[in-house]
Amino acid sequence: MRKYILNFVYILIVFFITSTYALDIYVSPNGSDKNNGDANNPLATFGAAQQKARAFAGKESVTIYFADGVYYLPETIVFNPKDSGSKQFPILYRAQNEGKTVLSGGIKLELNWKPFQNGIYQAKTPKGIKIDQVFIDGLNQRMARYPNYDASKKTAPYQGFAADAFSKERAAGWKNPKGGYIHAMHAKEWGGYHYIITGKNKEGEVTYEGGWQNNRQMGMHPEYRMVENIFEELDAAGEWFHNETTQTLYYKPEATADLKKAKVEVVQLEQLINFQGSIKNPIKHISLQGFVIKHAARTFMQTKEPMVRSDWTIFRGGAFMLTGTENIQILDCEFDQVGGNAIFVNNYNRKTLIKGNYIHHTGASGVCFVGDPKALRDPLFEYGQKNDMNTVDKTPGPKTENYPSLGTVEDCLINNIGTVERQPAGVQIEMAMEITVRDCSIYDCARSGINVGDGAFGGHLIERCDVFNTVLETHDHGSFNSWGRDRFWRLKNADMSKYPELPFADAIKTTVIRNSRWRCDHGWDIDLDDGSTNYDIYNNLMLSGGLKLREGYRRRAWNNITVNNTFHPHVWFENSGDEVFSNIFMFVYQGVKVPTAKNPGKRVDSNLIFNSELTQKFGWDQNSIVADPQFIDPANGDFRVKEGSPAFKIGFKNFPMDQFGVKKPSLKAIARTPIIPVLGVSEELKNKRAAKKGRKPTWLGAAVSGLSGMEFSAYGVTKEDGGIALIKVPKKSKAAKSGLLEGDLILTIKGKKVANLKQFFRLIKKVRTSEIALKVVREQKEIEINISL
Repeated sequence: MRKYILNFVYILIVFFITSTYALDIYVSPNGSDKNNGDANNPLATFGAAQQKARAFAGKESVTIYFADGVYYLPETIVFNPKDSGSKQFPILYRAQNEGKTVLSGGIKLELNWKPFQNGIYQAKTPKGIKIDQVFIDGLNQRMARYPNYDASKKTAPYQGFAADAFSKERAAGWKNPKGGYIHAMHAKEWGGYHYIITGKNKEGEVTYEGGWQNNRQMGMHPEYRMVENIFEELDAAGEWFHNETTQTLYYKPEATADLKKAKVEVVQLEQLINFQGSIKNPIKHISLQGFVIKHAARTFMQTKEPMVRSDWTIFRGGAFMLTGTENIQILDCEFDQVGGNAIFVNNYNRKTLIKGNYIHHTGASGVCFVGDPKALRDPLFEYGQKNDMNTVDKTPGPKTENYPSLGTVEDCLINNIGTVERQPAGVQIEMAMEITVRDCSIYDCARSGINVGDGAFGGHLIERCDVFNTVLETHDHGSFNSWGRDRFWRLKNADMSKYPELPFADAIKTTVIRNSRWRCDHGWDIDLDDGSTNYDIYNNLMLSGGLKLREGYRRRAWNNITVNNTFHPHVWFENSGDEVFSNIFMFVYQGVKVPTAKNPGKRVDSNLIFNSELTQKFGWDQNSIVADPQFIDPANGDFRVKEGSPAFKIGFKNFPMDQFGVKKPSLKAIARTPIIPVLGVSEELKNKRAAKKGRKPTWLGAAVSGLSGMEFSAYGVTKEDGGIALIKVPKKSKAAKSGLLEGDLILTIKGKKVANLKQFFRLIKKVRTSEIALKVVREQKEIEINISL
């Protein structure tokens, strides 16, 4: 009995000691760093509070309270392992009132504005200052640009573009464009490029450098272009230009603005908070809570590191940068109009928690988890590179631990992503393991809502998310997008029958997408692109773009609903092991280069097709049905099915329709939800289905077809590129003997563009020679083929 009493007393003593070992530090804009930091004598700066907390780190629980106000950081706050707390004694930096404490990477300017001309005002700025962004009364203004910004053009590239953006004729009116920027969409609209103008040559043509922001180099789009930071283009309200030589800021305010009373802030820092730890010596148990993060510089000209064979390049940095950490928490913060990535979780990080945050109007991505390519085995970086089956390292799993793992993004509102760069994501995951994205609302994105850049190393969980209004200014992508261009993908000397485990050497854990709502009107709702492998996809409501599975292994999709769309099987591997069952689809599957009788995948069956027909090829749909699923209230977004629905016969089970997106009351009150579509099939798809019932036209014995909708993506082209596809090429046909293959896409005939079938046959009729030159897309590469008629 005495033993138990002593143990109880010991527990009480430990509890008393640990509960009393706590230190509170106070900070206020009205404080002084000479103070001791108690409630009555607060410090003035973040840096001073950090130094005081460091002396007690790991020895006591420390809470640093920041009073309301703006804290302009003169330099980036750097955390190192000496700042670490512990599980027993954590460190918390927090705003006393959530959303009332601003950490700023800028400075406030007191300016003497004077009229210049044409409604433009000018003011002298402090000597030596460089300005990346200008905020007037808290709102980010625009660099002088051409063409002017048009807010009504929400899905137009850059909200205004012009083919002559930097033409010789346009540049003739620019005295000195050096330091200006060119922004241009990728030729295939897979993101964008950025260039800095270096001047003009003797002929008056603009000279520039850059264009490294996309890992699929194909040059800039001929029309989707915009320039900024050109003085002569300062002609619209809200535009500004800073002349660094004369230290003069020019600004054209709205007619109703009063510049004498306006608060003017300019951006100086790229990063506000930087955790600099390592695998051997990580930073641990620090939380940041309740802050508003503002005034982080744009970083688009530093976005140049290629990610492993994805379409991305990236800048490793953000307003908050985490390297070498464990148990770091970013809670209830607002990232307001930061110029690059908001939060970047870089290389080794474990158990990062990003919860309750509001991230909006970011120049690049919202949250990035990106590992070290050296953690992979035989990584490749460009799309066309290939490993060799005979020499590739076949050892499964990572080579080192230098990657993010067990990170969580939970209950966050993320919107207006990619205001500067056009290859961003609400949440980006690359070379990471077991990342969870849960209860998030993500919308208004230039590209994807959630992007997984490769299969390394899988195990991610996406659940109860609401992701919509994505791929707004780009093309060929999804609200959820992934790639899996891992070791196995497009191997030389490949014989996967000998090494069936190789696709899982990088994608070692299953990624799960479940209980979420998706809507992408400019692509697919869920897009598993090249090589995406080892996925479970279930209980998802897809409102527009449907489900796409392109070449990969072991993708299981069941109990999903696609509204006004269907399943898109694009280019399947032999013995893929894919299973698509117990889903509700709107119409017959839409594939390009779909499986064959010899290459059917594992199982596509027991699905309900609403008001359409079954595929019943390749052994598919033997147990599928055509029926009305009998949704409960589709007009109001309730796509559960009624009691007695035929959907239950194919194994479908209802799942909740009221759990998508953010749960935090303050975020839910301002979060938008997607527009619920009217149930029906588009005219385009109706016409396509009707055409399928007729005979396909042929040429040289091959069946040919025009493209529509998202079929262009399967060939790596855009709608503007056009082209006609060879959908069936018999071995003995003249087309086959001429070197054409099934799946080829003919773009031009004798240099003339082929927009559609009608134009194709018109051009063929005009050929007067026995040999013609074709430009053909094969495996997403353009090649030249000469054939004899």
